[in-house]
Amino acid sequence: MLKIAVAVMLALIAAPALAQDHVQQYGEQPKEKTESQKADDARAERAYQRSLSNVPDQKPVDPWGAARGDDALKKSAAPAKPAVKHSSKAKSGSTAN
Repeated sequence: MLKIAVAVMLALIAAPALAQDHVQQYGEQPKEKTESQKADDARAERAYQRSLSNVPDQKPVDPWGAARGDDALKKSAAPAKPAVKHSSKAKSGSTAN
């Protein structure tokens, strides 16, 4: 009786999987779309582009701005100056430490 119950349960579980539409296999060419499907795709694409044009432009976001504070913004706006000048002579040998 247990084997029959297990077989019935497996059949009930497998039935929805068999009811699915055709699943495209590797290398199989897709079916041609009908005119109504092509029109629906074009309408969806236009709606998507229209929704993108409704999004307002946003300023750049600085997620670490609160951690750095306002002083870091002022310092980064000034041009950086080199701290140490290097001589044009090439050093030869190694330094002893």
